[in-house]
This record gives sequence, C-alpha cells and structure tokens, in this order.
Amino acid sequence: MKRSLLTVSGILFILVCACTTNPFTGKKDLNFVSNDQIFPAAFAQYDQFLKENKVVTGSSQAAMVTTVGQKIRAAAEKYLNANGYQGYLEGYQWEYKLVQDPAVNAWCMPGGKIVVYTGILPITKDEAGLATVMGHEVAHALVNHGAQRMSAAQLQQLGAVGVGVAASGKSETTQQILMQAYGLGTEFGAMLPFSRKHETEADDIGLILMAIAGYNPDRAIDFWQRMSANSGGGAPPEFMSTHPSDYTRISNIKSQIPKAKKEAAKFGVIY
Repeated sequence: MKRSLLTVSGILFILVCACTTNPFTGKKDLNFVSNDQIFPAAFAQYDQFLKENKVVTGSSQAAMVTTVGQKIRAAAEKYLNANGYQGYLEGYQWEYKLVQDPAVNAWCMPGGKIVVYTGILPITKDEAGLATVMGHEVAHALVNHGAQRMSAAQLQQLGAVGVGVAASGKSETTQQILMQAYGLGTEFGAMLPFSRKHETEADDIGLILMAIAGYNPDRAIDFWQRMSANSGGGAPPEFMSTHPSDYTRISNIKSQIPKAKKEAAKFGVIY
C-alpha cells in the first residue's frame, strides 16, 4: 500500500511541475520534454528522411511550398512577439520541402522542419488551401504537441507501473484484468481524446496563422470539405480515432473563423 501511495504521489508531482504555458491559449500544458532534448533528434530524423525520399526542387509547386511556409513563419513570429513571447522561437531551424509521394499528407517536426507531400496538392489546390495545411502543421510544432505526446506516453507508462504495484499480491488473472482495463481506459479515456484535442487546437491556431499571413480563413472550410470528400467516409468512429470527425472539425473551424479574423485585424489584415 505504501509503495502504491508513493507511486501516485510521484505522478501527481510530475503533473504539477511538468507544465508549460501555451502562448496561444494562455493555459498550462503537460510537457516535461525540453526543446533541447527533442530538437536535435528531430533535425537528424528530418535530414535522414530527406536523404531517403525524393525532394522536389525547381518547380512552381516547390516554390509555392516555400512561399507559404515563409509567410506562415512570419505570421507566427508576429503573433508571438506581439503577445510577449519574444525569443520563443529560439532554436527553431525552419525548412520547407516538397516531397514526391502520393500520400495525402504533410507534417512539421519539432523545431520547424516541414514536409509537404505532392499527393496533397490536388486537394489544397492553391496557396490558401496549402496555408490551411501548413498553418495546422506549424501549430503542432509551435505548441510542442510532439513533446506533449511523449510526456503523456511516459506518464501512461508510469501509471501502468503504479497499477502493477497496486495489483501485486493478487492472482495472475486479476493482475492481467487490471492491466488490460488500465490500458483500454487510458487509451480511450485519455490518449485518444488528448490527440483529438491537439488536432482541434492546431486547427484553431492554424486559422490564426493563415489569417495573419494574408490568407482568408474562410478558405479553410473549402479545403476541409475537399479532404472529407477525398476520404470517402472511411474513417473510424471519432471516439476510436486520433482525429476529430470531419463534421466535428468543419463545425469547429466555422466557429473559430471570426476569432482568426479578429486576430489578423490587430496586424492590419482585414477580411
């Protein structure tokens, strides 16, 4: 009993101490993985990925990826500096690459390393569509969603140790049942909702970034409707997914567009 209490106390201590302030929401986020820890690994993985894949250069599409990426970066810098977060982007090494791949995907690694796959360009269609995607992906990096997921996974593992300690002395069958229940409970009750929250947050922040960058956030609806049509309705139920459903996502974006326009207006960008 004493050991289990010590484990719980340790978890609570981590929850209290391992928090950082989200510059876009002002709220505290769980994160005990520093940029100094995660950036070097992310940069090395990015370089390795580029070596193993075909990077598109010299095309109008590649130029568009760079142009939109630079505008989103500038928008992030404007927002952060205006809201008292000067120096927040220290250590970021921005890079924007178009990679030949039919996958409908794009991503931004911690530290500003961005990849857009050619497979998503027929759906983005233009700069506004691409800004929707890149704003979303950059938002993940800006608020350290990758580090937060790592932190949550470590906490989940620590919790499993606590369950194991608490269940010690019980029958092997009971221990297995408790561990399975813990695994399912944390996956569906914590980890998946945590991931969906990140996706929604990245949508919200991405709208602000694209609006400040000069792209009408109304155009984000067009992109996500095209994405929904492209998926063909084959996604799993929302509670089983890392992402919100298309309906939930589009409804949320519609509700957040006025806020994005209001933030852009502070920088003289009016829609």
